[in-house]
Amino acid sequence: MANFLLELGTEELPASFVAGSGKQWQRLVPATLAEQSLTNDSIHVYATPRRLAVSIAGLPVKQSDREEEVKGPPAASAFKDGKPTKAAEGFAKKQGVEMDALEIRATDKGDFVFVLKKIPGRPTADILAELVPLWISKLEGKRFMRWADGELKFPRPIRSIVALLDDTVLPIALVSGSDTVKSDRISQGHRVLHPEPVSIAQAEGYVECLRAACVEVDRSQRKIQIQAQVESAATKQGGYADITEDLLEEVTDLVEWPNAVVGKFDDDFLMLPPEVITTIIVTNQRYFPILKNPQFPELLPYFITISNGDPAKSAIIAAGNERVVRARLADGQFFYKADLAKPLEDYLPKLETVTFQEDLGTVREKVDRLCKIASLIVNQLQVTAEEKLHIARAALLCKADLVTQMVYEFPELQGIMGQKYAFASGESEAVATAILEHYLPKGAGDNLPQTMTGQIVGIADKLDTLVSIFGLGMLPTGSSDPFALRRAANAIINIIWAAQLPVNLHQLLSESVAEFTAIRPETSPELLPQLSEFFLQRIRTLLQEEKNVDYDLVNAVLGENDPEYTERALRDLLDTLERALFLQQIRNDNTLDKIYETVNRSTRLAAQGDLDKIELEPKTTVKPELFQKSSEQAFYDAVVQLVPQTQLSKQTRNYQLLVDSLTEIAPTVGNFFDGPESVLVMDSDPEIKRNRLNLLGLLRNHARVLADFGAIVKS
Repeated sequence: MANFLLELGTEELPASFVAGSGKQWQRLVPATLAEQSLTNDSIHVYATPRRLAVSIAGLPVKQSDREEEVKGPPAASAFKDGKPTKAAEGFAKKQGVEMDALEIRATDKGDFVFVLKKIPGRPTADILAELVPLWISKLEGKRFMRWADGELKFPRPIRSIVALLDDTVLPIALVSGSDTVKSDRISQGHRVLHPEPVSIAQAEGYVECLRAACVEVDRSQRKIQIQAQVESAATKQGGYADITEDLLEEVTDLVEWPNAVVGKFDDDFLMLPPEVITTIIVTNQRYFPILKNPQFPELLPYFITISNGDPAKSAIIAAGNERVVRARLADGQFFYKADLAKPLEDYLPKLETVTFQEDLGTVREKVDRLCKIASLIVNQLQVTAEEKLHIARAALLCKADLVTQMVYEFPELQGIMGQKYAFASGESEAVATAILEHYLPKGAGDNLPQTMTGQIVGIADKLDTLVSIFGLGMLPTGSSDPFALRRAANAIINIIWAAQLPVNLHQLLSESVAEFTAIRPETSPELLPQLSEFFLQRIRTLLQEEKNVDYDLVNAVLGENDPEYTERALRDLLDTLERALFLQQIRNDNTLDKIYETVNRSTRLAAQGDLDKIELEPKTTVKPELFQKSSEQAFYDAVVQLVPQTQLSKQTRNYQLLVDSLTEIAPTVGNFFDGPESVLVMDSDPEIKRNRLNLLGLLRNHARVLADFGAIVKS
């Protein structure tokens, strides 16, 4: 068995590519080896800012020999009078076999010539020499570059290749124009701590060899070391390290030999909001803050840098980092004091100088639109007069901090500084909190706004963006969604669901579109249908992917090509969610099976009638005098008794009542179809047929209070 090592030595790679490339090779390398029937004991992928590597243990020296059956020409054309023709001779020659190796076999298309070829396995070294360039070329990422005068693309120039099969260099060359990089056994150690070349004797022991040169190639080990060093350094300062996963991941891909260095800043800067300090330290500098208490955001005047330099120079490194942080914090302090010089409301006129979107005017105009949408939402909800004032005030001020000096310099602080400045301006807690919350959620898994004021202003802001951008005809396509419209729609739906807001989204969309059309009369009449369909798509996705509801049950709740059902889903999102979750529940506990056959059969047959899908009352739609069998009367009596149960189920959203009632009458409906007194629904008498179809239509309609059973697939 043999071991193989491949290492690409590069100039400093972007941190995002380091982790991403490793994950790609973890999928690509095993897959391509399997295609070549090359078994192995283990595959390990390593990545640092200056190298990507893969180590494969337990490879065979060559592929196993294999047999391959090849189908040739029809027997009738390959042999004449028992003698081979030129067709047979040509086939044998092409396959490299003697004539006596040919066999005639019967197939469903007649007799054909076959040959069973024995294909010897190729040397593993030859296969790897072909695979390595493939592994390199298949890597994907952002901002690939060319260097020299060739066409080879990579995030940074490739400077060396180590390719060892055990202790033998595998000859590989990457050509980029006049620049050619050939494989050998020479790698590079740490740029500062071990600048000398590193000669790797054999493929086995790569990790230990590079560690001796002050390079930790194992990414998971670097991450563990960084976390341990940061926590230890914070403890020594009497605090707790504020380690976010995103920062830890990024820093892991910025260094090869981590070394925690503690820096300090002046206590005076602690008068700044903690969010300002952490934004400067974390977002801008990629350093770790130190907290006084892990439960609260209060900071100590220290930060931790993960250096890739010489630990002996830590004091010099810390001093340089401190100068940078001090300057940034001083800027933040200046901006903060300047912004506090006037109340938040005074920034509103300046919003008229900021463009929201070229064809949609300024941010101030957006504020006016979202204020109107917020009032439309308020009109649907039972809110107090005080809450109404808070919502209107928060909607007016929610974007004011965008033109402050602090947010101009640090855009990620939008909303956060708005809350701070609102408090400083004497605004109520409800208004200040809503300014912060209306941006939530900022991404998948993020917190949702918790206050009603924040929820309503957040919905209004996102809905204005959706209506406005859709109004310009700029709909998301494929993966292109520059205005994050899918995320905005998802947020609106999730806020309504989580906060249990009884918002009629269909009405809200209609009113918002009407307001937008009044401003822009040239707006397409398709705007409302487009938005409605877009929200239905998002509801469908959220129910399936986040609520784990089966696709057919989602279809049954939302309806397929059914405007009445579609509108119902948008009118009451809370009911839509409840019905979907309830359907999944009764499928999981097998209750759905008890009613599926009778309701689904009735639904399919009722489609051949003309009863509308809303009618529930049998006394106005069915004529008992036309009954010919007792099963019809029993069916009718059961539906009469079903009416009050269905009405109560609708009013209380207690769909268990409806399912219990449908379960109870299932045997009665079964007798109507298949019992001793069963009937032929499609009777030759049109009146009798219509009467029976109306009976089935009524059952379908009662079931539709829960779902369109015609869309449900049998378990």
